[in-house]
Amino acid sequence: MDERIKIAVSSPVQVGGNIMSPEQLVAIGTLIGPEGKIEITPFRQLYAEIPAHREREIAERLREAGLEVNPSGFTTKSLIACNFCKGAEEAGLDIARQIDAAVAGIPTPAPLKVGYAGCALGTSEPLLKDIGIVKMRNTFDLYAGGDPKGIKPSFARLVLTGLTEQDLVPAVLKLIDYYKEYAKGKEKFSKFVNRVSIERLFLIVSRTIR
Repeated sequence: MDERIKIAVSSPVQVGGNIMSPEQLVAIGTLIGPEGKIEITPFRQLYAEIPAHREREIAERLREAGLEVNPSGFTTKSLIACNFCKGAEEAGLDIARQIDAAVAGIPTPAPLKVGYAGCALGTSEPLLKDIGIVKMRNTFDLYAGGDPKGIKPSFARLVLTGLTEQDLVPAVLKLIDYYKEYAKGKEKFSKFVNRVSIERLFLIVSRTIR
């Protein structure tokens, strides 16, 4: 029996949220075939089970259909963004897409979720994500350490405020790089943040951008 693996499939970051067209859904079903399985995850990705030897072919065809394809498992997930209800420009669609392209699929000690909200309403619940980004008019606030699981969920805490578009992606990548370098084994990001402290993360990230 052929080895089977899971890939993560998602729609692009776009106005309107997590939308797939009927044609895209047909493409997923056709390429995976009747023996494959699709898991709906809570973090904006479908986990699709495919034959390992067809991974490159299937990934290329899914991308041709306008979908994003990334590794599953212990990686940074596709950006969990809002619906951009204030419009693409005001809510920061372009920078959100830049963040998604920069972080999705990075191998990490434990699965890592990054949330983005185009305004302070925070409909994508960024403060419940490992890393949260909130657009505040013309700048961005960066949060770390959210965890929605268990009977005692925790909100992410503010790392930096007033970040510019130019500084945002480097700041997020620095958080991820620091986590990868100093996490203990498969330590969850929220536990890592509590151990090293928000104050330490502020110092590490601020050196990168200032």
